[in-house]
Amino acid sequence: MVYLFLIFGFVLLIKGADFFVDGSSSVAKLLKVPAIIIGLTVVAFGTSMPEASVSITAALQGKNNLAVSNVLGSNMFNLLIVLGASALMRPILTSETVTKREFPFSIFITAALLALTSGFAVSDIAAGQGEYTLGRVGGVILLILFAVFLFVQVKGALKARDEHDGEVYEAMPPLKSAAFIIIGLAGIIWGGNLVVDSATEIAQRFGLSQTFIGLTIVAMGTSLPELVTSMVAAKKGENDLALGNVVGSNIFNILLILGSSAAISPIVVDVNAIYDMIILIIISVLVYICSKSQKELSKKEGIMFLLVYLVYFGYIYTR
Repeated sequence: MVYLFLIFGFVLLIKGADFFVDGSSSVAKLLKVPAIIIGLTVVAFGTSMPEASVSITAALQGKNNLAVSNVLGSNMFNLLIVLGASALMRPILTSETVTKREFPFSIFITAALLALTSGFAVSDIAAGQGEYTLGRVGGVILLILFAVFLFVQVKGALKARDEHDGEVYEAMPPLKSAAFIIIGLAGIIWGGNLVVDSATEIAQRFGLSQTFIGLTIVAMGTSLPELVTSMVAAKKGENDLALGNVVGSNIFNILLILGSSAAISPIVVDVNAIYDMIILIIISVLVYICSKSQKELSKKEGIMFLLVYLVYFGYIYTR
């Protein structure tokens, strides 16, 4: 029965993402807001709901190690698998706005997360020992950064709307657009939960550890909305929506989800989580360089991202 739930979850994710992309794109046109803004906010928030559900629930239950591994694993999956698979379908033209502002910001907040959690204990990290904590103060700092991010996005959206005032766009009626978004989001969240629960139960049957499940099965499951949404967007030529979804989702994951989780209950992690943060920064810089150099993510780069993820998967499986 668990395998049927897994398949049903995938169906919900795929159809939900299809509806959600169409509805969000239509809203962007109705509001005369660039699709990249919608991707960085509405779509990113919607597809980050499974991560939020898992991580905040884990925080309330005092299982914050799952919250951290889920977010780090999801962000890694977003950068390498989501962008890699999307680029394989169609080269992703990168937005100059994202490469100049949001992408560097996502790298900065990952470095900030590392600093807030590690306390700059370089010698202990190098020795592979010690416990590290992202406390409530750190969580509040992340939430403040999230508020700043939202303010900048809203300000940019209002400016863009004023600049494009008077232009005519073909879009669905407002009520239909809203219905598409609500139905799509419901399918994404419900499908994501079904996939996570089913995959976790299957993984546990095979005796895999909780940390490994958090970094892989749960992270992959909660990132399926980003994967499906970005691939559907890429297929439909909504490149800004695909890239904005990934970058925006990574920002939401760190600032909103880990910020909220740490504010609820301090997060204690081991040195492996610190290593994962460092790896995430390196991979973020790699993807950033690729997206900025040719102003697009090609199919070759998509293949490279997928191979890098396989190497990372092998690393966390064997450590």
